[in-house]
Amino acid sequence: MDLRLLRFFVVVYEEKNITFAAERCFVSQPSISNAIKQLEEELSTPLFIRHKKGVNLTDEAHYLYPLAIRLLNDINRLPQLFQQRTECLPLTLGNFPDLSQSQLARFLALLTQQVPNVLLELVDHSAESDARITLDMFKADGEIFLPLWDEDYVLCMLPNHPLAALNKVTPQQLHQHDFIECPPCEAHQQTIGLLACDGLAVNLVAKAEHKTQVMHLVQAGLGISFLPTGVLETAKELVTVPLDGPRMFRRLGLCYPANKTLNPTLSAAVKVLSQYAHSDKVGTVLTEQNTES
Repeated sequence: MDLRLLRFFVVVYEEKNITFAAERCFVSQPSISNAIKQLEEELSTPLFIRHKKGVNLTDEAHYLYPLAIRLLNDINRLPQLFQQRTECLPLTLGNFPDLSQSQLARFLALLTQQVPNVLLELVDHSAESDARITLDMFKADGEIFLPLWDEDYVLCMLPNHPLAALNKVTPQQLHQHDFIECPPCEAHQQTIGLLACDGLAVNLVAKAEHKTQVMHLVQAGLGISFLPTGVLETAKELVTVPLDGPRMFRRLGLCYPANKTLNPTLSAAVKVLSQYAHSDKVGTVLTEQNTES
């Protein structure tokens, strides 16, 4: 359908007079009349009843008017929509799964606030991406690691566990307790090694590759384990107790290529995050933003 016919119809509908509509559209009266006739033929329905003083509106005209307005508005918005698409700045981030969801949300909020028109896509940690939100231990050769926040490890257990009533737990108090291990975890290896130095040991009852899986095993009552505070944000039923010993924590940040030209959006993001990192920890900024909100 010729959109010009709809535009003429809208003006005739609003003016209720073909002569006035022709003047408003800067065309001749026969052009308006022929356009309305052609539209009525295409729709197989009368839209106006003509008389000497103008036109009366049919029920079909009342039905068509809002549809025509909506369609014409959508057509008029097309250039703007495509302009907005060309102005969007795409950025694909690989997302490490076992991390603080609240810190991740604050980081993404900071990024979208400071980098206008960014179009974010979060993908799996192992998928191809412009950069990765990950642990410092996963930084590959040829990558730069920009720290974002830290997460402390705390001992977690069900409320009925004997260690749940303690304010702090010493390595000696872990001796012979059922323990769920995450073999790739440096903190777990540090704990087991710390106990071994004193001739102590935990009773390894289960293993899991991911921290969230470890948390589920603790929730099931199989034993205790050390987990990062970020993973435990959703485990409200678990009791957490800090270790009375060397600090165990993990550092999360943005990993990006060091020796190639960066995606323009990633370059802008790194610039923003680096400014925060030089003045203070990005995690502190994120936490302050959350407190203010």
